[in-house]
Amino acid sequence: MKWAMLLCVLALAGCVGRVDLDQASAGSALVPGTLATRPYPLAALLPPARSYSRLRVYIEGDGHAWATRSQPSTDPTPAASLMVPLAVADPLPSAYLARPCQYVQAPGCAAAVWTDQRFDRAQMQVMNAALDSLKQRYHVQAFELIGHSGGAAVALVLAGLRDDVVQVQTLAGNLDPAYWTALQHLSPLPDAVTPLMYRRRLQGIAQRHFVGDQDAVVPPAVAAHYLQALQGRCVEVVHVAANHAQGYDTAWQAHANQPIPCAP
Repeated sequence: MKWAMLLCVLALAGCVGRVDLDQASAGSALVPGTLATRPYPLAALLPPARSYSRLRVYIEGDGHAWATRSQPSTDPTPAASLMVPLAVADPLPSAYLARPCQYVQAPGCAAAVWTDQRFDRAQMQVMNAALDSLKQRYHVQAFELIGHSGGAAVALVLAGLRDDVVQVQTLAGNLDPAYWTALQHLSPLPDAVTPLMYRRRLQGIAQRHFVGDQDAVVPPAVAAHYLQALQGRCVEVVHVAANHAQGYDTAWQAHANQPIPCAP
């Protein structure tokens, strides 16, 4: 029972249902759309058609990856989301990106995509192509990436791959998937592309990490391990009395738009 509850939290607070992007974005500036990335098109919430010198991009977590401890789900679409409401409410130019096979099924969508291979190079290439698409469509000069859970690892890897990401913020972020699997006694992800592979580049990128002190899914030790290994120059950690899926709203509103301090 304890593990089943943990899996429900990892699927972002729900074992049934799925986020409705049309309903969630109704009345906001964002509209649901699909980016024609290959081999997996990505669901998105997109801003009005104009040029943006800087765009915030919210990246979804791992979603409903597992139905039980040993059985992957047949649909990784999240049952609830931290990223969708934050993106919808953000007064700054923003977009939201789902992860491969969430909301949109395509040939090749198999359980491995959202379980063992979710941090593989192929998935990172799809997410990177999505940023390329946004950059071209909206003439973006700089991105700020925001990720929850596994989406935090994706955000950091993309920042390490690109030269147009100026800031990363994460909430309950799995900042080091390799350390996380060992800490949680889970099977390793041998082909995962992880943030610390880009340590040198990430050292100079401004980062703010919201860490849930009550998070049993991605415990605070994961962020501590990442930060110790990174030794970044512009990094802020905000500890929050929150679990993996809830409790970040007040801290986000207080800190998200503040400058990130840099060490001399």
